[in-house]
Amino acid sequence: MAEAPTIHVDIVSAEGELFSGPAAVVFAPASQGDLGIHPRHAPLLTLLKAGEVRVRTPDGEEHHFFVGGGALEVQPTRVTVLADTALRAKDIDEAAALAAKQRAEEALRDKAGHITIAEAQAELARAMAQLKVLQRLRKLRG
Repeated sequence: MAEAPTIHVDIVSAEGELFSGPAAVVFAPASQGDLGIHPRHAPLLTLLKAGEVRVRTPDGEEHHFFVGGGALEVQPTRVTVLADTALRAKDIDEAAALAAKQRAEEALRDKAGHITIAEAQAELARAMAQLKVLQRLRKLRG
């Protein structure tokens, strides 16, 4: 029986490499909507929004990552995620994400605060995306 095709995936951020290896499929939060990337995908270059990147390896194991934005390059045999910030989903600090969400919501209510509306909205989007990744991971484990 022939081996299923794979695509090589690299997930990197300024902090370093989080994942490098073969995948059967990759899911990523592109700026214009979520993408599912399989081996031999058409070349693509797009921006990422804050959210979850999932990598399903050939053995069926899933790896979950949070990215705070960045860029995604797809070639027929390779996917590269260049994340602004990235964490393994299991390493997300829920308390810190909840605190960031609360700070951003307060900043949006207090328009005379120290940060701009756009910065507060971006911080809120990142915190909400982290919490969503945690919630999804809990459902998968539970």
